[in-house]
Amino acid sequence: MTTQGRADQGPELVEGPESSSAVEPGSYDKLVAEVTEWVVGPGEEWADRIEATGEVPEELWTELRERGYLSMAAPRRLGGRGLSFEQWLGLMEIFSRSHASVRMIVHVVNGTWRAMDPFATEAQVDEFVRPSVAGHKKVAFALTEPGNGTGADITCSVERDGDTYYLSGEKHLITFGVRCDYWLLAARLAGSTGHQGTVALMVPRDVTGATVLDTSQTMGVTGTDHAHMIFDRAPVPVANRLGAEGDGLAVALGGFLLPSRVSVAMSCVGLAQRAQELAYEYATQRVTFSQPLTSRQAIQFLLAENEADIEAAKQLILHAAREWEAGSPRAQQLSSMAKMTAVSMLGRVTDNALQIHGGLGYWKTSTIERVYRDARAQRFEEGTNEIQKMVVFRELQKSKGS
Repeated sequence: MTTQGRADQGPELVEGPESSSAVEPGSYDKLVAEVTEWVVGPGEEWADRIEATGEVPEELWTELRERGYLSMAAPRRLGGRGLSFEQWLGLMEIFSRSHASVRMIVHVVNGTWRAMDPFATEAQVDEFVRPSVAGHKKVAFALTEPGNGTGADITCSVERDGDTYYLSGEKHLITFGVRCDYWLLAARLAGSTGHQGTVALMVPRDVTGATVLDTSQTMGVTGTDHAHMIFDRAPVPVANRLGAEGDGLAVALGGFLLPSRVSVAMSCVGLAQRAQELAYEYATQRVTFSQPLTSRQAIQFLLAENEADIEAAKQLILHAAREWEAGSPRAQQLSSMAKMTAVSMLGRVTDNALQIHGGLGYWKTSTIERVYRDARAQRFEEGTNEIQKMVVFRELQKSKGS
């Protein structure tokens, strides 16, 4: 997983929905209640601890794993809970009201299986996919590079010698790239161009020839680690390749990118709801000239705009999710529409929420300060708004026969 935008330039990507299985409504309602209770209770305690220390402790990963929160979205055959995509989004919305690093862990682990599973052999499913779904092995998505974009122009390369690839090049902005067990890494065969020469490799974190630099000092999403990796002929078994030679970008972008964009969009809704909640609570308690701020029409209008903004984005996201599950040809365009709409909404809502708090909101003692910082990161995940607009326009051209 990276926090830099990814352009799906190159091969025409075929993205299909997973099984439409779902958890029975009564059981799902109990799960929603359980997650909500955790987010407002232990989740807030973790948030305070992370902000105070600047680190996400391993104990948090353990707690999330033991509660089953890292295996919710995957199908039962992989050890997951078998939620439908729309059900998963409902939980993503709740988790996103918590600390951004909590949301990041849950989002990433519940999503990387989508990239691996369609291309994995049965042996690879047992070695990589199921342990990842169970939360026993951490897999970091490694696509972004420092010297180019994030698509068919990747330059990290491999040379094959018998049953071994020798990996050279750099990756950066790799979320969980420091603490992971494997990098799910896209590279290309040395001398190749375009998507035809790309490969996807499960690279062990402790591979020789790899230098890992911790670049975790970010504006928000405190505690989530990010890595810059440099490879100098690092040996990777050919058996660790997912799919065939030429499938690298299909693995990295194919069945993973679209639902992940929708999931990130829903995380914007959850964080915006948290900002709105904080703003409303503050406005009802803050008294000026003997009246609460909620008596001021200017504040009423800001809160009303926020409420409408959040609901509009949420409904577009749910529409995109349903279209993807149904295998609609519009799913790709709708996923980008949802992501760019949700990100813009989140910016407006958190800005309004901070404004309602006045000067006090600028202090780190106010929760809205953290929410405001964390919201800015959403603009980069799974593609910037500029990338989303490119995708939407490209699909528009197709629909017009241009």
